[in-house]
This record gives sequence, C-alpha cells and structure tokens, in this order.
Amino acid sequence: MRSIGTTELSVFPISLGTNVFGWTADKEASFAVLDAYVEGGGNFIDTADVYPYWVTGESTSEMIIGEWMHVRRNRDSLVLATKVGMLEGLTGLAPATIRTAIEDSLRRLRTDYIDLYWAHVDDHDTPLVESLATFDALVREGKVRYVGASNYGADRLAEALKTSSDEGLTRYVALQQQYNLVERGYEGELRDVVAREGLSSTPYFGLARGFLTGKYAPGVTIDSPRAGMAAEYLQKEHGRRALEALLKVAAEQEVAPATVALAWLAAQPTVAAPIASARNVAQLQPLLAAAELPLTQEELALLDEASRA
Repeated sequence: MRSIGTTELSVFPISLGTNVFGWTADKEASFAVLDAYVEGGGNFIDTADVYPYWVTGESTSEMIIGEWMHVRRNRDSLVLATKVGMLEGLTGLAPATIRTAIEDSLRRLRTDYIDLYWAHVDDHDTPLVESLATFDALVREGKVRYVGASNYGADRLAEALKTSSDEGLTRYVALQQQYNLVERGYEGELRDVVAREGLSSTPYFGLARGFLTGKYAPGVTIDSPRAGMAAEYLQKEHGRRALEALLKVAAEQEVAPATVALAWLAAQPTVAAPIASARNVAQLQPLLAAAELPLTQEELALLDEASRA
C-alpha cells in the first residue's frame, strides 16, 4: 500500500479506472471487474460524475459502483474517488455547482462521504478562493475527506496551494494528469510543484489509451473505441521505440506489456497509483500484476531512454 501525499489514505499501487462502466462494460461485467480488483488486493476506485455520460446520458459509472458497494457492503474498506466540473449542466467549480454535484454523487454512490474529491478541471472563471472554500466546507461537514486537482497546470496548482495556505483552507493533496511512457509532459514544472508541496500523482491514461498493452502494430486492426487515438503513437518515432523496449522487457519478465508499462509508471517520482481501466476480468489481470512487478534499474533506464521524444 502507498500513501496519498501526507494524508491517511492508504491505497493499492494501481487505481481502478471506471470510465468504461456502463459504456464498454455493462453492469454484470463491471461487477465482475470490481470483485476481481478487490479480491486481488485493490482498494482505490476512481470515477467521475461525467463517466460515461457522453454515451449513456447518465452518470452510469457512479450508479454501478454505488449499487455494487451496496450489495457487497464493503464501502468502508475502499478508498473512493470521484470528480466535479465536467458534467453537462454542472461544469466548472462555482460553489453552487460543487454543492449540487457532491449531493448528486453521494446519492448515486449510496454513501455519505467521498474519500478523495477531485476538481476535474481548472475553472478560470471562478476565483480559486471560492472553490477552495466550498471544498473546505465539505471537508468540515464530513462529506469529503480530502480534495485533489485534476488537469491543472503548474502555475495554477501552485497558486491554489498558496491560496489554501494563506486563507487557512483545505489543500489539494494530489494531482491527476495524463502521464505514461509516451506522454511525459508531466516531467518538469508540474512534477516539481507536486514534489515540492508534498502531493502525490495518480496519473490517467497510464496505458496511452491502450497503445502500451502491445496489441497495436502496423497493419493490425483493433476493435476498440480508442483504437484511432492509440494507433497514432505508431506514427511517432519515440512511440515505436517505446513499444519495442516495452515488448523486450515484457518478454524477459514473462509478463504482459501492460504490466511493465504500469510498473514503470508506478516507479516514477511522486506517483502513488496509476489509474487503469478494464472492461473485463481478463484485461484486469495484467493491471493487478503491475503492483507486484519489480523492474530492475537497467530495465527502468531502458524504458526511460527509449520513450523520450
């Protein structure tokens, strides 16, 4: 288990992403994935009110997770994270928006508290102090334990943290941003802020929309909603180099490429738990295996060098 920043949240090294629940995984498949994740030692579930609203017109992921926790009666053994700011009709981080969104999420998730509540996007139209004061009130009311920032740039994250300190308000304890072997923009000012301020990172797109599973190759057709975006990495030199190195290490370790990709990510500075999703139990197994895969310094260096753009 790993800690999120300086909080009391102790999490499994791989967070289960659930944006596919109700989309490419129906309720039965979602229940099976959740059961297998917990049975494999997992406890860190990541969702959002907008998952996958773009397909179903509802906050289906939260609804499925809420029903599953109700049936399994396991809420208190989990670290549950959801988000506010991107759902149609509830965009941004105005105080009234946050207040409405948290009540809706609590109802759908059938719980009275959220362990980690994410600001899903940076809202430049609402003063930071107003959003943070609302999050602070939710923490004091016991509806939220901790808050995090998703999709913030380095300057705005630093400004938010300073505002919290100056005003005596709850601080963001973690950052969620894109980061993987072929998307390494996090390494720089943003990571410096996270490290300096004692935050943790729980990056999304840890498998680069499926590219780092190793199933993409020239001339191969993949049946996936993300196939077009993932295949774009084959057009980039560093993408092909990264895939070659990934397949080499995976073959030597006798594990799936996805396992190596997530193990590399989990070994990076400031990263507590990469987020990865699975639409069935078979896809989940390589993700769970990443939590127990120790990569050597030579393997880490090979992957690092090969994947640099």
